[in-house]
Amino acid sequence: MKKAFAVIFAIGISVAYAASSYRVTLYQPTTVNGTEFKPGECKLELQGDKVVIKQGKVSAESNVTVQTAAQKFDATSVGYHSDNAKTQVQEIRLGGTTTKLLFETSAKTATADGGR
Repeated sequence: MKKAFAVIFAIGISVAYAASSYRVTLYQPTTVNGTEFKPGECKLELQGDKVVIKQGKVSAESNVTVQTAAQKFDATSVGYHSDNAKTQVQEIRLGGTTTKLLFETSAKTATADGGR
């Protein structure tokens, strides 16, 4: 009985921490946490409050705030923020879901240039 409970518990934990995977299209050169991506399709893996974006051999991880909207989004959309001639992802709304991902702004950028 204890063995069966342990197996069920382990499966439950692994399902809870499993990543959700989505496809996202970037329409312009985009920077995520200092990593540059070319326009095109990317794979996005949501792991709790972190997201991993992969495009070929290029990948980046970023902290995100996950929000739930009142209604499902019709299509996936990417919101951008331009700073210092680089376009950064600000938010992603995942089509077919109520999930909205808000990306953290890079604190490294602000401290590297003295906050200017």
